[in-house]
Amino acid sequence: MDEQQKVATFVDEHDLDMSTEFRLLNLVEEIGEIAEDAIESAEYGDSPGEITVTADEFGDVLFTALQMGNSAGIDASEALDASLEKYEQRIEESGDPSS
Repeated sequence: MDEQQKVATFVDEHDLDMSTEFRLLNLVEEIGEIAEDAIESAEYGDSPGEITVTADEFGDVLFTALQMGNSAGIDASEALDASLEKYEQRIEESGDPSS
């Protein structure tokens, strides 16, 4: 995935290396920021149809997830393909993508 290499290059250029464990915590933090924006945009449940997610926060989640993949030695394209295959198999077997 070209995006994964872009992230690796950026991290190397700016000396942003850190442990996989810290990257996981950072990913949870970024997902929390999306959740916080969604909660606020929905007026804390008063307007559930008004939830918004900003491209900026979504980009932060992607960046951090790709950083974590790099740190853990996971190829994002291969992981995504495996995940899609898993969901496809679940849908074929049960009609539902959930486990």
